[in-house]
Amino acid sequence: MTVLTTKPPAVPIAGARRSPLAVVRAYVALTKPRIIELLLITTLPVMFLAARGFPPLWTAVATLVFGTLSAGSANALNCYIDRDIDATMRRTRRRPLAMATVAPRNALIFGIVLGALSTLGLALTVNPLAAGLSLAAILFYVFVYSMVLKRRTSQNVVWGGIAGCMPVLIGWAGITGRVDWAPVILFGVVFFWTPPHTWTLAMRYREDYAAAAVPMLPVVATERRVVVECIAYTWATVICSLLLWPVAGTTPVYGAVAAVLGAVCLFEVYRLLGRVNAGKTGVALRPMRFFHWSNAYLALLFLAVAVDSLL
Repeated sequence: MTVLTTKPPAVPIAGARRSPLAVVRAYVALTKPRIIELLLITTLPVMFLAARGFPPLWTAVATLVFGTLSAGSANALNCYIDRDIDATMRRTRRRPLAMATVAPRNALIFGIVLGALSTLGLALTVNPLAAGLSLAAILFYVFVYSMVLKRRTSQNVVWGGIAGCMPVLIGWAGITGRVDWAPVILFGVVFFWTPPHTWTLAMRYREDYAAAAVPMLPVVATERRVVVECIAYTWATVICSLLLWPVAGTTPVYGAVAAVLGAVCLFEVYRLLGRVNAGKTGVALRPMRFFHWSNAYLALLFLAVAVDSLL
């Protein structure tokens, strides 16, 4: 059994004064900026694809700004719901609610206000469809994933990941006012990409999830089963990415980039299986290698979507 030697974070003394900058940082941290960055990476390229070139500047800026508020709302509300388990996990115990740098009631109000502002802003500056999709993403992430799926099933991130796919539809709807097959395919790319991306992270922090009683797949299944399922979802991701070529009428440049990126992604996940077959386990499996590569894969694939739209 691994012994955790990391000291628990110091909890601020009740009533202690904090600088305005520290307060701002705490509220920004509630929105999980690193997750928002990933969502924006998928939103902007889709707007290029929808516009078949540079999207209207104001529409793009408004979609990104209010989309950021929407994602921040969902993440802040997730922090409110998960504050008990966040305090028990090494990876999350420095979040504002776990550190008691933001009161739970304030975090709840903050999340609701961000959600209202984002929905209203998209409705007034972009279009009602984009606003409706954004609101649906918030509600799904909070009520379906955070409150129902996360603590009850090992398939939590499979279906909960739907919320993370919505920025693709929002970006397309922001430009066209409708939803077509091209964004649905990219929705599928993110949907199939999410489980192996999340499960490899959960393999690294398996003890954390087990201690918090969150039934992530690596907690309830063998490492072999997790890796085999990662392989299946990775194949689905790559195949779905290639479907965009004929459906959206992209150039061979996108097709070539998607094929190369997919081949590397498959190579990495099969290397993970090779380490399992060699009898390696735990940290020796190096699951974070695939996790970091999957981040790069998604960013580069959507960059290819944007660049191809300009050709």
